[in-house]
Amino acid sequence: MDLANSNTAKNLADAFAGESMANRKYLFFADVARKLGMADLAKLFRDTANQETEHAFAHFRLLHPELAVDDVSTLDASQKKALVARCLELAIEGETYEYTTMYPGFAEQARDDRDSGAAAEFQEQEAESREHAAMFRKAAHRFGLLTHIENHHAQQYTEALKALDGVAPSPKVAGTDPATRKWICLQCSMIYDPVTGDPDSGIAPGTPFEAIPNDWVCPVCQASKRSFVPYEEAIAA
Repeated sequence: MDLANSNTAKNLADAFAGESMANRKYLFFADVARKLGMADLAKLFRDTANQETEHAFAHFRLLHPELAVDDVSTLDASQKKALVARCLELAIEGETYEYTTMYPGFAEQARDDRDSGAAAEFQEQEAESREHAAMFRKAAHRFGLLTHIENHHAQQYTEALKALDGVAPSPKVAGTDPATRKWICLQCSMIYDPVTGDPDSGIAPGTPFEAIPNDWVCPVCQASKRSFVPYEEAIAA
């Protein structure tokens, strides 16, 4: 079935997004129920989440029939490589869109909302307006952090795609100057840059990672400072 430029293609994409979001939502609900000691309810949410995953997979197969494989044993090495290459291409496309368009747009909107979107509430209650402004600033900062994460992911996928063709990854090295050496969170890939610091957490620009208090946590996933390692970047040619 040719889905090019069809309404059905858009509907399938929307359905895939909806089922995918439902999966994560129900897993979140399952975690809440588990923490409350309601094991049966937690299992119900997990089981439903698994079903939503199958629904999402079914939609995605229709969107990308080139990735649907009924019998892996019928594929030769070149066909398997082509399938993995296509997966990496789609991953790169998605991550690149996120760090070049989606998250920068969200960050800009968050900053705009700080000044205009919540203006009416700002006028009603000063305390509430300060709280909202802080929340919007934090949201804008968070989206900015996610932009760097998606950039990092896209670079990783690009190297993996090149590796399929036998291209060795570019040599990488961590910086040696604490004032500019970046650190990456092993849990979520958030990259701490001492040049910009983490003002929302009280870490001023220009603060080397080593000088951050030990009780500081990743602003994206809340992992401890111990979860960070020096970030290795490609050596300039």
